[in-house]
Amino acid sequence: MVLHLVSRWPVWLFRWQAAYTPGASVQQKTWAGMSRAAPWGIVGTSPLVCRHSSSTSSRAPEVVLTHKRYPVQRLPFSVVSEEDLAAFERMVPGRVVTDPEQLEASNVDWLRTVRGCSKVLLRPRTSEEVSRILRYCHERNLAVNPQGGNTGMVGGSVPVFDEIILSTALMNQVISFHDVSGILVCQAGCVLEELSQHVEQRDFIMPLDLGAKGSCHIGGNLATNAGGLRFLRYGSLHGNVLGLEVVLADGTILSGLTSLRKDNTGYDLKQLFIGSEGTLGVITAVSISCPPKPKAVNVAFLGCPGFAEVLQTFSSCKAMLGEILSAFEFMDAECMQLVGHHLQLASPVQESPFYVLIETSGSRAEHDAEKLSSFLEQVLGSGLVTDGTLATDQRKIKALWALRERITEALSLDGYVYKYDVSLPVERLYGLVTELRARVGPRAKHVVGYGHLEFSQVPSRVVVSRKASFLCPC
Repeated sequence: MVLHLVSRWPVWLFRWQAAYTPGASVQQKTWAGMSRAAPWGIVGTSPLVCRHSSSTSSRAPEVVLTHKRYPVQRLPFSVVSEEDLAAFERMVPGRVVTDPEQLEASNVDWLRTVRGCSKVLLRPRTSEEVSRILRYCHERNLAVNPQGGNTGMVGGSVPVFDEIILSTALMNQVISFHDVSGILVCQAGCVLEELSQHVEQRDFIMPLDLGAKGSCHIGGNLATNAGGLRFLRYGSLHGNVLGLEVVLADGTILSGLTSLRKDNTGYDLKQLFIGSEGTLGVITAVSISCPPKPKAVNVAFLGCPGFAEVLQTFSSCKAMLGEILSAFEFMDAECMQLVGHHLQLASPVQESPFYVLIETSGSRAEHDAEKLSSFLEQVLGSGLVTDGTLATDQRKIKALWALRERITEALSLDGYVYKYDVSLPVERLYGLVTELRARVGPRAKHVVGYGHLEFSQVPSRVVVSRKASFLCPC
């Protein structure tokens, strides 16, 4: 099969990324003709052709159609016909959705910034059904948009025009779990939080954790190579995934659900699909290694007088906590103010220019407490930290994590949000936020920065009252 490559979106339109945010949760665009995430215009005539109308609910403001907001054109894919609908009904009986009201949520992204006008959503349960659907669409030259939990933040989870939405929501079965090796095999539509609960009951944890875990699908996490909150301790998905089952655009099933940590029997094809955003195929199942559940977890929430002190605290963390350090997150004062204002989450420490959240995970509480106590004494005594609080029970730990995980929610309640996840040398991370503030000035309500120091990424956000031309040339 030949891959038909097309030019990418303009850089200001969508930033294709594998972010930790509730967004790293969808399998991005896969086309029956296997083109890249392609902007299309309307061609052909059919009862299902996209029209410039909307069935969006009166309960929320209407989201402008993507192809009307941005200068994009539809490629010459076919248009779904009544014969196509009949064929789909034979493939997935009772799971062909054409009701506009049911399609509404799948056509709009989580942040309600982009909207497609797909008229068809298919809900397969097995890889074989996905294979039949893609083989048919390939032969008919029909465009397909795979969709997982639809929690992405860059518009990649929803159609641009009238693509067929291929939902993995019903592909949610755990196939197996090995209590000795900790290897989980499951379908791609499993919700991350449900997988976490499944393995935690067996004294293991998922190597991945995201703010969107209650909705995002593991297949979408893999397709976007999500980093997440446990990256510091357990590394990337490239190292934790042992095998994948993938359906290519022509319907070919690549079955590689190996449970071997070391496998030298050929090319390591799974690595091509992790982070490929659906451009090479649809991930339908995964084999993933889960680490043992820590017996002792502590979370410290600290205030720092400046970003230089945040960096020094991070260095001290790595040196003094070593193998028990599992997370290090930072957020600026504006993040804390917005979380408090919109979500009524109170800061547990005195007001500071910066805050850091540190998590430790280990096997013996006394050992971890001793190391953490020495670390806290050192950073408080040296002035790197001005105030702090420590949580050891699950309820307080969740409360502290909520201050970090719900920043995106608070920003969305504050106005129109422009999102930029940028990786830079760690010493230059916050300089991006400072530069943005200087450039946009009073035209922005807020410019904030927070994120993962462990892989040198700062999610910087610009919040404005409404969509602004000075930030987006459209």
